[in-house]
Amino acid sequence: MSTDADVVVIGAGLAGLVTATELAAAGRRVVVLDQEPAASLGGQAWWSFGGLFLVGSPEQRRLGVRDSAELAWSDWLGAAAFADGADRGEGPDRHGYAWARQFVEFAAGGMRSWLHGLGVRWFPLVQWAERGGYPAGGHGNTVPRFHVTWGTGPAVLAPFVAAAREARDAGLLEVRFRHRVTDLVIADGRVTGVRAQVLADDPTPAGAPFGGRGRPSSRDVVGEVEVGAQAVVVASGGIGANHDLARARWDLTHGRLPRRMLSGVPDSTDGLMLTAAGAAGAALVHENRMWHYPEGIANHSPVWSHHGIRILAGPSSLWLDAEGRRLPAPLFPGFDALGALQHVTRHGHDHSWFVLNSTILDTELALSGSEQNPDLTGKDVRLLAQRVLPGAVGPVARFAKESPEFLWAATPAELAARMNALTEATPGSAGHVDAGDLAAAVELRDAQVASGLGKDPQVVATAAARRYLVDRRMRVAPPRRLTDPKDGPLLAVRLSVLTRKTLGGLWCDPAGRVLRRDGSTLDGLWAVGEAAGFGGGGAHGHRALEGTFLGGCLHTGRVTGRALAAAL
Repeated sequence: MSTDADVVVIGAGLAGLVTATELAAAGRRVVVLDQEPAASLGGQAWWSFGGLFLVGSPEQRRLGVRDSAELAWSDWLGAAAFADGADRGEGPDRHGYAWARQFVEFAAGGMRSWLHGLGVRWFPLVQWAERGGYPAGGHGNTVPRFHVTWGTGPAVLAPFVAAAREARDAGLLEVRFRHRVTDLVIADGRVTGVRAQVLADDPTPAGAPFGGRGRPSSRDVVGEVEVGAQAVVVASGGIGANHDLARARWDLTHGRLPRRMLSGVPDSTDGLMLTAAGAAGAALVHENRMWHYPEGIANHSPVWSHHGIRILAGPSSLWLDAEGRRLPAPLFPGFDALGALQHVTRHGHDHSWFVLNSTILDTELALSGSEQNPDLTGKDVRLLAQRVLPGAVGPVARFAKESPEFLWAATPAELAARMNALTEATPGSAGHVDAGDLAAAVELRDAQVASGLGKDPQVVATAAARRYLVDRRMRVAPPRRLTDPKDGPLLAVRLSVLTRKTLGGLWCDPAGRVLRRDGSTLDGLWAVGEAAGFGGGGAHGHRALEGTFLGGCLHTGRVTGRALAAAL
């Protein structure tokens, strides 16, 4: 096979672009292959909220938040629950642990200055994405660390897209869209290139990446090619769009993922390259570790198949399972998403419910993603100012008005009837909310709030959240009864499982070299981003701290791109 480039990068998402531009900056010739049309450049990162996990930032300090690398690392270990020996360089978690340590140091050190130098800026009000609610040493962030990029996901991508275009103009980088890699080429035990299917052109309507609204791009094959290189980097993401594969790999100690699920990632996040790498001898580790969300709602204007949006909720809503029972502490909105998901799947349900009222909706409900936050994405200060005014932000208000999953009612009995009607109308869904039990749950909660103190752990946690300036100003409603007439009417929102991230992946050393099952290096193969479990095959361990996924793409792409450039 002839050598077409120094490196082939599989995937034109954020991790792939960072890797490719680092290589090009070092003078290496790079070919990037991606199965989607050119409009999809940037992949899932384009549609993201742009949240980054930063530690000890100026934004935190201005808000009086005291953070440190040591505190962040303690929180990371509490969430990850790495296997014994990882800190000593032993066992299957050893490389994930090393990558995690690198990442926290980067988040507390050079990440912000590096991105700032590239023109990236942040919304000054740092958010608190996952509070945890467990004792010290358990899962959750001790302090708010979720820094929303000014311009959301597209602004995180922008400097790397610009660098890719400059490298293209210099003759160092070529992106070939509609190339679906199916196999790695091996010669004398070394990866020397890839085989790819050339897919038919798929004209994309203006403003509708990924082949149009709510459908996958064409998979019609019009040709096949081989591309040779000194090294190949897998940057193809995880398995979130492949629901059958996600169900098959889900840890059955947490029940089963339901048949009806929404997708939080594009159709191309199908796990194809992970399977191909495994067939070539690469080790896949921690395949049953995943990070999906239980708070998904169907997108009324889908971009890809089964497209769902995650609700980012404040802590005041009652969270009920499909039978109308409150989820146990500390599974409150915004505290432990994966724990809540595992609770839902253990009980065999395909949905759960938020019960709230109009005032809580206006103050506490937000939607994840660049498309659902036009003020932040468009850097529109006037539109942004509306977030501190009465009423829900525009996209939330639209869902509340148009979505069949937002159910309004004057009384708990009427609300229960509407909840049950939606469940009965959904094929394969089950669960029944007793009207009397719902009324009792609301009444008991309201009595705790009305006391001015309260022993209910959710009421106590909500009051504690309001001690933080940002939460008090724009994220947590004043503590009042759900049934207070001036805050009505009542609202129930059906929540479905939303697939998102793969926490396991290709087993890699601390430079990003892919390893064989015996721990030896599979020469010529490297991996970054979600395909590498965001570093080492599992930098997050069993669960993640929120805001670390985009950062993991940036970090692995930067480290591996530089290491590979030095190795060639």
